[in-house]
Amino acid sequence: MIVWLRIAYAAVVIAAASMPLMPLQLLSLHFDWRLRRMLPRLWHRAACHALGIRVKVHGKLEGRRPLMLCVNHASWMDIMVMSSVADVAFIAKMEVRDWPIFGLLARLQKSVFIVREEKRKTGSQASEIADRMADGEIIVLFPEGTTSDGNRLLDVKSSLFGAAAMAVPHSPHGSVFVQPVAIAYTKAHGVAMGRYHRPLAGWPGDVELVPHLMDVVKCAALDAEVSFGEAVEYRSDSNRKDVSATIARRIRAMLNSRLRGREIS
Repeated sequence: MIVWLRIAYAAVVIAAASMPLMPLQLLSLHFDWRLRRMLPRLWHRAACHALGIRVKVHGKLEGRRPLMLCVNHASWMDIMVMSSVADVAFIAKMEVRDWPIFGLLARLQKSVFIVREEKRKTGSQASEIADRMADGEIIVLFPEGTTSDGNRLLDVKSSLFGAAAMAVPHSPHGSVFVQPVAIAYTKAHGVAMGRYHRPLAGWPGDVELVPHLMDVVKCAALDAEVSFGEAVEYRSDSNRKDVSATIARRIRAMLNSRLRGREIS
């Protein structure tokens, strides 16, 4: 009975947030109003509340622009968590467009959908990302290129930093700021996440979306900690592999510290 009440409550809250915000977002997208960048944050805050995802922020979002956020990727929840704390747009693989629920949300947030297998499109996709960063939008990159189990950072793909390099010439000061961000799912029902609840933190590729979503709704009490690290200044003479290695090192340190319940020195 309690589970069904949780599901009903989540549905009511999300519907109540969607009815005014989604039509307004559609209008904002059509006319390219800057409001389109802010409305998703309101919706995702309501959605996180409805699903029982409590978000705690450590550090601060980099104030300088152009800005790219590089975030570890454990689950579909990462998108909701990041969108609830900052006005962001995402770089997503093309398949996401057709996902149930989240495909629609990604389109409403004006995500940049990329086709990694077709190299002839890489230039135009990176150019779109660069143009939007130059216009002041904060772009989120998941540099692992896939989701994980939430316990570690997978290998970071330095090739995905090409968009940051392409945005450099468009920057008024000749550089782009790349900020590492770590999302750690640390507690369930207020206590450190144990073996039973740990699968909720990650969404590996072999787990179906809807059952995982329902498990999160049934739990209704997850703590997510978002850590903003020190940004790296990406210039025309920067080495992409060096930048990606630095970003990966900082994400890994923040993620490990939060999962262990330690303060970052």
